[in-house]
Amino acid sequence: MSREKETNQTQQATLIYCRVSSTKQKTEGHGLDSQELRCRQYAERQGYNVEAVFPDDVSGGGDFMKRPGMVALLSYLDAKPQENFVIVFDDLKRFARDRDFHFSLRRALAIRGARPECLNFNFDDTPEGEFVETIFAAQGQLEREQNKRQVIQKMTACVDRGRYVFSPPIGYKYADVNGTSMIVPDEPNASIVRECLEKFASGVFQAPVEVQRHMSAQPSTPKGKNGKVNINLVTGMLRRPLYAGLIRIEKWGGRLQQGGHEPLVSIETWRRVQDRLEQGANAPARKDLSDSFPLRGFVACSECGQAMTAGFSRGRSASYPYYFCQQKACAQYRKSIRGEKVEGEFAELLRSLAPSPKLYALMRAMLAKAWEIRSGAASVRRGRAASDLARLEKKIDQMMDRLVETDAAPMIAAYESKIRKMEEQKAVLREQAMRKNNEPKIGFEEIYRTALGFLANPLQVWENGDITLKRMVLRMTFGEKLRYCRDQGYRTAGIALPFTLFGAHGAPELDMVGPVGLEPTTNPL
Repeated sequence: MSREKETNQTQQATLIYCRVSSTKQKTEGHGLDSQELRCRQYAERQGYNVEAVFPDDVSGGGDFMKRPGMVALLSYLDAKPQENFVIVFDDLKRFARDRDFHFSLRRALAIRGARPECLNFNFDDTPEGEFVETIFAAQGQLEREQNKRQVIQKMTACVDRGRYVFSPPIGYKYADVNGTSMIVPDEPNASIVRECLEKFASGVFQAPVEVQRHMSAQPSTPKGKNGKVNINLVTGMLRRPLYAGLIRIEKWGGRLQQGGHEPLVSIETWRRVQDRLEQGANAPARKDLSDSFPLRGFVACSECGQAMTAGFSRGRSASYPYYFCQQKACAQYRKSIRGEKVEGEFAELLRSLAPSPKLYALMRAMLAKAWEIRSGAASVRRGRAASDLARLEKKIDQMMDRLVETDAAPMIAAYESKIRKMEEQKAVLREQAMRKNNEPKIGFEEIYRTALGFLANPLQVWENGDITLKRMVLRMTFGEKLRYCRDQGYRTAGIALPFTLFGAHGAPELDMVGPVGLEPTTNPL
């Protein structure tokens, strides 16, 4: 018994490292389980005592010494500096597939008193052995680089044919389309993404933070530990041309390609989103907005003109909402006004903006006439877009000729930037020129239902909407902040153009021009 114990104590302490570099390899003969089995059989033949196994199944390139399995192995060695371990690998390619990383790992193990052993390669510290080892390490790197090049070539060819080849973003998923794996809309997230892009393009959402707030309220969207959609996902979604049916791979030149997948929005909508982002539409939105205080930040103090804040005041049995000025130099500083009073008077102000039935009928007739004119001009717009597209393609060809002829780096960068913008414009024109009818796919009633409902009764939209819709009502109804006086209520408000034009808020009724006309009458001679 003591002799067996003594034998075990003299066995070489051994660690096994297994690695796969792709998801596919996990199910093939080079999987982690099969590697571990071969390494254990090798250790048993050598009389080694295996203490631990460190697997890595992270795909992709980079410094593999930073992979979790290798980090854990090196930490294990550091924790037992008195031990001289043998590190067993299944294959030299599992050791490293990069020449520099190969010898970096060799040095890292040597510093810790460990030596590598491979099932199909004998490490030799002689000059000849190091030479052979260098050749094998370089061969592994060559194979990795060749595989990488082949993958990129295949993926680039797919993109050129209109196929997206990366992980689908929110709103899309992969599905078989006529025998080909393509991205298709993934409901309900596809509709959520479409709604966010269209509302951001039209100004309903003023900032990415507002889009984030809306998406976070949807049960199906992916959220972080804080219960919110990541803001980086939102900004990436707003800038991604994929949703407009276009493909652009930045690391492959960044040029737009027409995709073969179904777009969620038009290219025009996507371009409006980009324009708003460039114009600073991504200014941070207020973080203190809530349904409890929809007017916070929009109602201003009548004395100093600064926006009021709001909060709850604790009573005997409940908490009560109040608005108040927070400017210390103001005479109204910290003088609270009941929330129900401020918001109730605001509701009456909205009620007064509703136009009369006669004005509403006139407004509706004008919009219907504009719709008719727009629909009738579809063929003209299509022809103009086709002409503009031909001219733009000619300009792009000329710009490409200049790019080929120049050697100056600043000029090359300028030409590439210009060509990229022209390609985006080209995609918009192509969509307009190739659209079958070049007219809205839905009718007047469906398009203007929400707008007409808002103009007819803004109070109803205010009372039934969420905080995002209420903020939209504020922006579309009033041209500036509303000043509120504790004793007199709201001061004269700056009403937005639509309500001003149609006689809202006390403006005189508008009548149709009579048969006499607008010119003054003249006395007959």
